[in-house]
Amino acid sequence: MALLNFGSKDASMVKYKPPKAFLNDFSIEVMPRTAEKIEDFRDLLPKTTRVYVAHIEGMPIEDMVATAKRLAAEGYDVMPHFPARIIKDEATLRNWIAMYQGEADVEQALILAGGVTTPHGDYHSSMQLLESGAFGDAGFKRLHVAGHPEGNKDIDPDGAMTNVDSALHWKRAFSETSDAEMAITTQFCFEAQPVIAWANRLAANGITLPIHIGVAGPAKLQTLIKFSIACGVGASLRVLQRRAKDLTKLLLPFTPDIFLTELAAHKAENPQFTVSHVHFFPLGGIKANAKWAIENGGSSAIPVSQS
Repeated sequence: MALLNFGSKDASMVKYKPPKAFLNDFSIEVMPRTAEKIEDFRDLLPKTTRVYVAHIEGMPIEDMVATAKRLAAEGYDVMPHFPARIIKDEATLRNWIAMYQGEADVEQALILAGGVTTPHGDYHSSMQLLESGAFGDAGFKRLHVAGHPEGNKDIDPDGAMTNVDSALHWKRAFSETSDAEMAITTQFCFEAQPVIAWANRLAANGITLPIHIGVAGPAKLQTLIKFSIACGVGASLRVLQRRAKDLTKLLLPFTPDIFLTELAAHKAENPQFTVSHVHFFPLGGIKANAKWAIENGGSSAIPVSQS
């Protein structure tokens, strides 16, 4: 199967539909304030969907824990964020872990540096959180770390990939000593070819951790452009910019059909391709995102132990 050329003149005329298998066991991110607006997540998401609980700077940890507790009670596998630069010290880290476990029986986490420039305390990187041993001591079964297919200016101000690559090499080595299952969850992207090149380059350099590719859910084009600029998504932003030039599409929701179909096509031709799962950022609303995912065959039928 040849890769689809979404840059061609005819691409906008083609109906794309990602293969169902590629959306199996998708995950999605939610913020506490967003969760408050949802009466029952069971009306939106398949049972056992992995739901990431985003940690919002300035919001009390109790709010994040309450969201995790509510999601766990409704039957979901909860994966809270642990942003290193927001955590004051090891005592705080272990207290957060204890709160999540005591209230929601959490046993998985996304560990990341966090989006603040100046650390609030002792930690400035996700590696320091892993080194603390706190997650191992608590018996966490799954640990995800952040990936940046287009680089990260907070980590590599010069736009190179030197530091982010070095960090992933360290995390790959850590995974060999940890009892937890580990994977890479990435920032959202819009263009398949840079993701394919990035994942293949990592694999060629020995970093073969499964990749849960970040995908922006259906949203207005203006919303996606705003979030992309704020989050430093640069290279694949051109996909949105090209679409913005077409005034007939400017007000239509942008969906990830083409992006996911291209990745799925590459996966079908290259089974060893390390992108294994889809992780949604519901930038246009969790209801719209969940509806789109289900209509395109998304499910959560794969047990966590096999993901």
